[in-house]
Amino acid sequence: MILTSGFSFESLLRGITGIVAILFVCYLMSFNCKRIDWKLVGGGLLIQFVLAIAILYIPFVGNLFEWIGKTFIKLMDSTHAGLSFLLGPYANRANGFSFLLHSLPIIIFFSALVSLFYHWGVIQRIVQGISWVLRKVLNISGSEGLAAAGNIFMGMLEAPVLIKNYIPAMNRSEIFLVMVAGLGSISGAVMGSYIGMLGGSDPATQVLFAKHLLSASIMAAPGAIVIAKMLYPQTEPVNDRIIEIEKVSKHANALDAIAAGTTTGVKLMVNVAAMLLVFIALVALVNFILEDFIGYHTGLNSWITKMTDGKSTGLTFQFITGIILAPFMWLLGVPLDDITTVGSLVGQKTILNEFVAYFQMNQWKNAGMFIYEKSLIMSTYLLCGFANISSIGMLIGGMGILAPDKKEWITRYGFPAMIGGALVSFLSATIVGMITG
Repeated sequence: MILTSGFSFESLLRGITGIVAILFVCYLMSFNCKRIDWKLVGGGLLIQFVLAIAILYIPFVGNLFEWIGKTFIKLMDSTHAGLSFLLGPYANRANGFSFLLHSLPIIIFFSALVSLFYHWGVIQRIVQGISWVLRKVLNISGSEGLAAAGNIFMGMLEAPVLIKNYIPAMNRSEIFLVMVAGLGSISGAVMGSYIGMLGGSDPATQVLFAKHLLSASIMAAPGAIVIAKMLYPQTEPVNDRIIEIEKVSKHANALDAIAAGTTTGVKLMVNVAAMLLVFIALVALVNFILEDFIGYHTGLNSWITKMTDGKSTGLTFQFITGIILAPFMWLLGVPLDDITTVGSLVGQKTILNEFVAYFQMNQWKNAGMFIYEKSLIMSTYLLCGFANISSIGMLIGGMGILAPDKKEWITRYGFPAMIGGALVSFLSATIVGMITG
């Protein structure tokens, strides 16, 4: 049974401690800590707190997010109709869940929908509105606001396309923010896959995870601005101007947009499937060396099993990453009984990718390895981002094409941007964990 806990002074204190710790890390890693705009930091944190409290405690806002989540689920059901036509009885989850058959195909359909909505100008209007709010409240440039807002719906390689004409004129701090915003969020195309994976076949659980994944994606926008502007403060002149997103679609009509989105979705699905196959196989190989060889012959397996009351079966990659990150997870407010479990998920997400981590999270959730519901919720936010080692190369390659003259900067800032992207997810998870108790 997963335990629940209400809001308490302890959760508030640990949340504040976690936020201070994250900001302190940013301060220590800052390229110029003396130029940090603390007013911007305070404004960004305020937006995150308002969003989190509104989504979790204001009925109107919470119901709105649940409605959007249910819309996502209906779209996922539509994907199932297409799968049933192609696979017949094999598409039925009653015959057993298959990640390849029941989660990955959602990427194709959602990618097609994103392309269609972009063709109609829907995404552009929403992004423009969110960008205006971020620009006014946090006093950032128009291009930065568009990039941060665009990453709510689009991937780390698609969102910079919104400002492709302005990237060559952006300074170092602006480029860095675009990179952190991309690595600190996920795309709408893969969100449906996460909902399907974590929610299973239970409608209530699907709505719960859809609500929190949507919340994590939106909270990542102001969070990315806070983290990026602390790590690389604005010290150079800004050539700011009112920036409009191109309204003209590159597709001839709606059918052409759907076809292009479908093709992109297929490529993305195949890429994700291939990465999952390779990374999970590598983890199995590493675990064979650690557990079946080192752990077995040294007796560490028995000791670890006894020390963890059977929660860990021996010296594994998951156990090692969990132990390393456990203290930081406690600092962020994760319940003590779950810090190694959550720490292991964060380690897998950073070293491998978020798909592997969410897949592991789903397996552990079904196996009853989480003691507290709060740990599940915080894990949803902690893993919600592209901040992993493999994404650095993808981001450098994608943005390098858009701004070849800035490729040296982009390459130099790749690893710090990945750390910044991870801290964005940490910040959102800490705030949500603090107010949920």
